[in-house]
Amino acid sequence: MNIRFDGKRALVTGAGKGIGRDVVKKLVECGAETIALSRTQSDLDSLKQECPSIIPVLCDLADSESISTALKDCGPIDLLVNNAAIAICESFFDANTADFDKTFDINVKATIVVSQIVAKGMIERKAGGSIVNVSSQASLRGLKNHLIYAASKAAVDSVTRTMSLELGPHNIRTNAVNPTVTNTAMAKVGWSDPVKVKAMTSLIPLGRFAEVSEVVSVILFLLSDFSSMVSGSCVPIDGGCVASLGT
Repeated sequence: MNIRFDGKRALVTGAGKGIGRDVVKKLVECGAETIALSRTQSDLDSLKQECPSIIPVLCDLADSESISTALKDCGPIDLLVNNAAIAICESFFDANTADFDKTFDINVKATIVVSQIVAKGMIERKAGGSIVNVSSQASLRGLKNHLIYAASKAAVDSVTRTMSLELGPHNIRTNAVNPTVTNTAMAKVGWSDPVKVKAMTSLIPLGRFAEVSEVVSVILFLLSDFSSMVSGSCVPIDGGCVASLGT
């Protein structure tokens, strides 16, 4: 498949690092005019050096009141990737309300607020569009020490399904991707313990973690017209981990 987004405008949140950064690069490569939103100026500066055509937007999505201000001059958007998220990994008894609020503010509330702004513009233009929310394998199975994070990603899945029902009549498709541990720079630090890695990869039939490119490819497919009849789906990118639950 030769995916092209010529003439399309895209917005990617959490664009400074990891999956979001690579999504931005591929969207630019595929011809989309791309808006990169991050809370870290240095990440936007370095991304701008790599991809001079991007439109950088500095915004801390934890502050929901600032989102509309940050996006008000971005113009029409055809493609949206809600990638921004934080992962505070705690056990059941260590979880606290401050971490719950912080996680849900970014992982869930910001996803809703950004999508509302973008989808409203899509509807006003009667142009349709495609939205991809980056969820997690953690929403689909129990994982120790992931209580709040997993709950937030389960909420993202639910938000995705509801969005698909309400936005579908406007020709706006909404899907989610649910990656397993993905080999970003941050994940490599968090999963540096070989014992921990072996315990996790033993649950994955393919026996390894995902590469960033493997997640990005599915996101691009869901954004593209090649997936024109796919909406309301939460797509595991997990090497068969969820499928192996009953074995």
